[in-house]
Amino acid sequence: MPRPGTAVETYVAYGMTQKLFEVCSSQADYSIPQLSQKGAQVPKTEAGEDLGVGEGWWYEDLGLVPTFSTWSQVTFLHMYLLTVRLRALPSYESLQTYSRHLIDHFSHNAEHRMDVLHGLTSRAIRNKFLKDLFIQWRGVLAAYDEGLVKGDAVLGAAVWRNLWKASHTGPHGEDMDWTKVARVVAYMRRVISELSQINEADLILHIGPRPGGKPGIFGYSELDKQLVEGKR
Repeated sequence: MPRPGTAVETYVAYGMTQKLFEVCSSQADYSIPQLSQKGAQVPKTEAGEDLGVGEGWWYEDLGLVPTFSTWSQVTFLHMYLLTVRLRALPSYESLQTYSRHLIDHFSHNAEHRMDVLHGLTSRAIRNKFLKDLFIQWRGVLAAYDEGLVKGDAVLGAAVWRNLWKASHTGPHGEDMDWTKVARVVAYMRRVISELSQINEADLILHIGPRPGGKPGIFGYSELDKQLVEGKR
């Protein structure tokens, strides 16, 4: 890794965090099929959000709804997991550099989604949403940090508030399945442990899908599910 505070570090950090962010963003990616269908109406959730289509365990196993807000919170969660690892960088200045680039990549991607997928053509409106998202990011950092220190119950409560919007029912009106929250907590604990064993320069090689379709550190693991079911 380049020396902290140098122009070389800034350049390396920008490129590295771009690739890391792309993996974070892909975990709960979604599309709006109606955009390519002339005259088609985009369906809405009960809260009035555009309802998209998404794949993967966040949607198919956990039952989260493919919306912009779900994507942003799942992306934040993975950015947080990376941030925990980046705190081990040799200097606080380096951490600040990498953290700043990571949230900048999120902001650029989020603004693009607002414009292209959700028709928010007003820059002023997009900027307002981006400011709100930055406040949410600061809240995510504080809430998950508290959970890591105080235990799984506190971490689970933070996950429930952020991903399930503190709802006691699922997206289809069914009772909340708390084992799903527990699976996310187990996932976070496992990922943090595995990331701690990887050199920061090699993170991008390990967090995304491996050759042959094998999942990387980010992604569904049967171990997380077994851990939760074993505690029941």
